[in-house]
Amino acid sequence: MSNLNSPDSNVGHQEVTSAAEADTINTRHQRRMQRKKALMDEKIDQAQRATGVLLVHTGNGKGKSSSAFGMVMRALGHGMKVGVVQFIKGAMSTGEEIFLRRFPDEVQFHAMGEGYTWETQNRERDIEKATLAWEQGKKFLNDPSIGLVVFDELNIALKYHYLDINTVIADLDARPEMQHVVVTGRGALPELIAIADTVTEMQVVKHAFKDGIVAQAGVEW
Repeated sequence: MSNLNSPDSNVGHQEVTSAAEADTINTRHQRRMQRKKALMDEKIDQAQRATGVLLVHTGNGKGKSSSAFGMVMRALGHGMKVGVVQFIKGAMSTGEEIFLRRFPDEVQFHAMGEGYTWETQNRERDIEKATLAWEQGKKFLNDPSIGLVVFDELNIALKYHYLDINTVIADLDARPEMQHVVVTGRGALPELIAIADTVTEMQVVKHAFKDGIVAQAGVEW
């Protein structure tokens, strides 16, 4: 007969207790996921309308343009055509531009800025470049064959009043029904946020630049 007070007996009791606790945790998790699934299924049933959406990526954190170009890749995977207009950017070639120019039949890419505003230091010239960029953007907005349009750093052009926000909103509202648009850049204006379907604000937790690490190819540009 085994001794219930022996070390081996205590180990066996602990194993039984641990197994019982695991079963309880697993059962609770399953019930919680079942409740969550019921809620998600109900929300999915209520969201049946298909239409083009306007997304705004803003905030001081990294990832606004990166997210937009991730959507470009996703759209291409679904056989969609894409139009890209970059405001502000254009003084130097970026990784996304170099890569996407490999797909001229699927992606029309226009980098139409001349650099950061603190580098250009010429408001009239910046307005001129932003106006030309929006003219190109309107061509995309009038083309129903383009499924996704990216206006990279448009928020900056609007923030500095290089473009009229009411004109931009009117052009966005007049686009084809199933066309999706992504607008990026810090300082999105309230008027644009108000008409957007999805708005994401990127926040800074840490950034390598603050520790003296230079912007690097494949990460920042």
